Amino acid sequence: MKKLVSVVALLTVVSPAFAAAPQPKALKKTSSGYDVTYSYQDKAKSGWYGVLRADLNFLTWNNEYESDVPMSKGNYFPFESVFGIDFAFGKRFDYFWRAEVEAGYITEFSDKDNGTEFSLKLPYVMANGYYDFSNGLYVGAGLGISFPTTELDDDAFSDRGNRSKTEVSPMFGLMGGYSYRLDDSFLIDLRYRFAGTWGTTQEREIWGTNYIKNKVGFIMDNSLSVGVRYEF
Repeated sequence: MKKLVSVVALLTVVSPAFAAAPQPKALKKTSSGYDVTYSYQDKAKSGWYGVLRADLNFLTWNNEYESDVPMSKGNYFPFESVFGIDFAFGKRFDYFWRAEVEAGYITEFSDKDNGTEFSLKLPYVMANGYYDFSNGLYVGAGLGISFPTTELDDDAFSDRGNRSKTEVSPMFGLMGGYSYRLDDSFLIDLRYRFAGTWGTTQEREIWGTNYIKNKVGFIMDNSLSVGVRYEF
């Protein structure tokens, strides 16, 4: 009777452990024993990933203008909020380091004063490097080029001088953020970025004799973004 009780107790302790273990999918008898195939698979990561982000950009720049009708000159420092979007494709090199190429578009800011309309939009391309901490936080930096485009429009402008002006400018960025993993492949990506670049200098004639000149200096961009990252 004691032996029977001991066997029952042993089965009670051991059976849950066997139940929790991966169950064999197939057994194949060989000359030396059995080959066992289990039902689970361990997904190997390639290290490549893609990110799509929506941005809220706060732009600040020194806008200088001058005109001889009437003779005037001045500047102002706008702080404007506009929306943007960017896409990045990158690769993780080990657990902590990754690099990506980012292409983005900061949508158009426009303002109209005394019949003259001014607008600014900012496409860009950057190469970024990141360091990921084990708690989901990350920091990074990037270098690239921007293509600032301004437009000056007024019914009084003559045909001389282009309505829009695009220049190529260096651009840099400093980033910090947080990644939250949803499952094996998808992550929510929250990012803050401070970026800087330079704008355009544009001049147009009024009725063929007078002029208006506008210069956009150093552009600061403080942006907050939310995105989805997919790991391949």
